[in-house]
Amino acid sequence: MNRILILLVCCAVSACGLFPSKPPKPDPVVARVLPPPMPRTDGAIYQQGQQIELFADLKARRVGDVLTIRLTESTNASKNAATKTAKTTAVNNTGPPSWEGPSRPAAYRFFTTTLAGADSFDGSGSSTQGNTLAGSLTVTVMAVQPNGNLVVQGDKTLKLNQGDEFVHVSGVVRGADIAN
Repeated sequence: MNRILILLVCCAVSACGLFPSKPPKPDPVVARVLPPPMPRTDGAIYQQGQQIELFADLKARRVGDVLTIRLTESTNASKNAATKTAKTTAVNNTGPPSWEGPSRPAAYRFFTTTLAGADSFDGSGSSTQGNTLAGSLTVTVMAVQPNGNLVVQGDKTLKLNQGDEFVHVSGVVRGADIAN
């Protein structure tokens, strides 16, 4: 009875390995904490920390502003290979001489064999692969560097037919590279 119980436990434990494991999920996105706005001073036209420009376009330039990054990537790769070989083989084997006798001369040989063969191979192959990624991702300005460059960060989860793809973008953007 104990043997049957041990056998059932072993079968149950080994069956757990038949189910595919789920891929690990990416780390949860940490909420971005923006600095609090500067307190307003009443009665003044100029407010400290409020960057108001009368003759400027509406591009992102302050902490907390959002940018939309256009993702456009295309890769193409190809590889070709060709192989050509040829081999020719010939064998001529003579057996030992026969015994001399009244009916046979000494030059007569038994088991004389001649073989010839040829082999060739001519093959070629090629492989081509191409990938394209197009889309957009919204990022938040996390800091403004002294030279005016923007430090940005953003995340996006893409639902594809084979699963989820997690895209994380962080880096520095020049103000000159921002289109309207």
